[in-house]
Amino acid sequence: MKSAALDLAQPLTQKEIALFFFPMLLNVQMMSISHSVINAFLAREAEAITALAGFSVAMVIHLLLASPSYQNHTITIAMVRGRKSYRGTVIFVIVVAFWVSLLLALLAFTEVGDFVLRSGLGTTGAVATQAKEALGLCVFLPFITGFRGFFQGLLMQQRHTALVSTATGVRVGALFLLLVVGRRWFSGVALGAFGLVGCVAVETLLVGFFALRQPPQYLPSSHPERGTTEILRFGFPLAYASCLQQTIPILISALLGRLPDATVALAAYGVLRGFLFLLAGPMRNLQQAYQTLVRGPQDFGVVMRFCRRVGSALAVGILLIAFPLRGPVLGTLMGLDPAMCDYIALPLTASALYPLLYGFSNVLRGYFTELHRTAELGRSTIYKVLFLLCIWALLLVIPLPVPGIVLAVFLLLASEAGEAFYLVFRRRYLLAH
Repeated sequence: MKSAALDLAQPLTQKEIALFFFPMLLNVQMMSISHSVINAFLAREAEAITALAGFSVAMVIHLLLASPSYQNHTITIAMVRGRKSYRGTVIFVIVVAFWVSLLLALLAFTEVGDFVLRSGLGTTGAVATQAKEALGLCVFLPFITGFRGFFQGLLMQQRHTALVSTATGVRVGALFLLLVVGRRWFSGVALGAFGLVGCVAVETLLVGFFALRQPPQYLPSSHPERGTTEILRFGFPLAYASCLQQTIPILISALLGRLPDATVALAAYGVLRGFLFLLAGPMRNLQQAYQTLVRGPQDFGVVMRFCRRVGSALAVGILLIAFPLRGPVLGTLMGLDPAMCDYIALPLTASALYPLLYGFSNVLRGYFTELHRTAELGRSTIYKVLFLLCIWALLLVIPLPVPGIVLAVFLLLASEAGEAFYLVFRRRYLLAH
C-alpha cells in the first residue's frame, strides 16, 4: 500500500524536508544528551578522569561492534514493502544482534578484551578494567538497539518522526531516574553503562508500541518486494560500512592511547565526541530523509540546500559552546575543571566544520541507498579507513608536538572530507554514464 502522505506529482520543498527532519533533529540531540548526561555524572565521581576515559573507550568499542545494527532503520525504509520483506528484515535484525552480542561478550569476559584494550588501544590497566566492566553490562544492548532501529524505520516510512522523538524524550527522562536510582548498586563507569542500557530499553519499548499501533503503509518503490536472502545481500554492505565507519573513532583512540597526554586526551575526546553527537549527529538523518522524500533527480539539489543551511546553523552552535558559552556549558554543566576546558576549546572550534561534511556525506549515502547501490557505500568506507591509516602511520613516524585532542579532530575532519569527495566523484561518474 502506498502512503497517503506521499504525492509524487509535487516537487520536494524545504518545508517538507523540515517537517520530516526537525523532529529527527530533536531525536538525535536528545540521544546525544543522554551521553552528555552520563559524562556529567561520571565527571563528579571520585576517579572522574579514569571513569570518563574508561567509558569513552567502552563506547568507542561498542559503537564499532554494534554499528551494523545502527543501519536497521535505513534498511527497514528501503526494504519493508509487505509481510514477506517485513519478516526478512526482522530476521536480519536478529542475526546481526546475535553476532554483535557474542563479540561484546568475548571482549568483556575473556582475555581477548585485555589484549585489545591494552595492546591494541594502549589503554592503562585502570582504564581497561573500567572499559571491560561497561562492555559487560552492554552485552545485550545490540538486540535492544536493533529493534529500536527497526521500529524507527517503520515510523519514518510513514513520516511519523515526531513519535520517534517522543520516545527519545522519554528516554532522557528515564536516564536521570536510572542514574539516581542506580547509585545504590553501581559506581563509576558501571553506573553510566547501567543508565545507558536502561534508558535505551525504555525508548525501544515505547517506539515499538507506537510503530505496531500504526496501520501498515509502505513507500512506493521501483524495486520488487525482497525476501530474506535478498535483504541480507542488501543489508550487509550497509552493515559492514557502518562498522567500518566506527573504526575511525577507535583508531583515533588507539593513537591517543599512545601519546604522552593519553588519559587526558581520551577523556577530552569522549567529551568532544559527545558534543559532536549533539550538534552534528542530526545530519545523519538526511540519509533517511532522502530515502523517504526524494521523488526524482531534481530533488537532490533541494536536499543539498537544506543540508547547507542546517549544517551551518549547527556549526554556529559548536562555536558558541567553544568560546562564549565555554564556562557555563563545559565548566558548570559538564563539571570540567578550567584546565580541561582550555584543553578542549580550540579543538572544539575546529570541529565546527564537521556538521557540514557529515551532512554532505549522508545526503550522498541516501542517494546510493535509494539506488540500491549499497556496495558503493562499503567501498567508500574502506577507502576512508585506508586514508586514515595512512595519515596515522605518518603521524607515528613523524610525531607532531601538539596536544592529542588536536590530532583527533584533524583525523575526524580529514577522514569525513575524504569520504565525501569520493561519493561526489562516484555520483558524477554514474550520472555521466
